[in-house]
Amino acid sequence: MDRAAKAELVTALHDVFKDTGVVVVAHYAGMTVAQMTDYRRKVKAAGGSVKVAKNRLAKIAAKDTDSASIVNLFKGQTCLAYSKDPITAAKVAVQYAKTNDKLVILGGAMGSTVLDPANVKALAELPSLDELRAKIIGLLNAPATKIARTVKEPGAKLARVIQAKAAQG
Repeated sequence: MDRAAKAELVTALHDVFKDTGVVVVAHYAGMTVAQMTDYRRKVKAAGGSVKVAKNRLAKIAAKDTDSASIVNLFKGQTCLAYSKDPITAAKVAVQYAKTNDKLVILGGAMGSTVLDPANVKALAELPSLDELRAKIIGLLNAPATKIARTVKEPGAKLARVIQAKAAQG
């Protein structure tokens, strides 16, 4: 890799560390090309990206960002999974690590918060932003539905009483 390509990679990684919601660092030693391609495809389908970079370049890129405290994770064969959504990359990485024991999650960063593997797994268990929005909408609609049912019920009772009297005779 020549100097210009290295400088471009450092700039791209710096933007990743600065602008993304979450960065998950994992070891991928022993994974085949097909497995790594599958992992990349799954992360991309969920709205994230996977980047394999030299550890030295990743350490340089992480300087002067909120994620600067995760540089000690860059040892061995590491890859970065990241996404704008703070849950997406963690969720896909944890799910893939469950099915493939060669992918070992080392930790990550969410803003200035450093995540250990347990925190990444806990983050992955949180519902996505769309699921949270659906729950909020459901909570907001529930009182309106109950009010409508309560207002409608006296008329329905009266109709049932009249129907019963008409059936009697």
